[in-house]
Amino acid sequence: MNMNTFQTSDIGIAAYVMMQGLKLNQASRGGTGRFVFVFIDPNNKGNQYAVDYVNSESAKFDANMKNLKNILYKS
Repeated sequence: MNMNTFQTSDIGIAAYVMMQGLKLNQASRGGTGRFVFVFIDPNNKGNQYAVDYVNSESAKFDANMKNLKNILYKS
């Protein structure tokens, strides 16, 4: 059985594609310390969801969260 998958190391994209209905198949930390999220993507929509995320309010929210964390950790 051939299973189409979508993979990302960006947690924001991972959360967004989950919201779009892709099922998480595997989550791990790679040898470089980066996270790896692998989703079952039967209709090959993962890449489009990733582009949708970049253009969404969710991406703006995520960027603001990261900025606030940086402010807190540097003060």
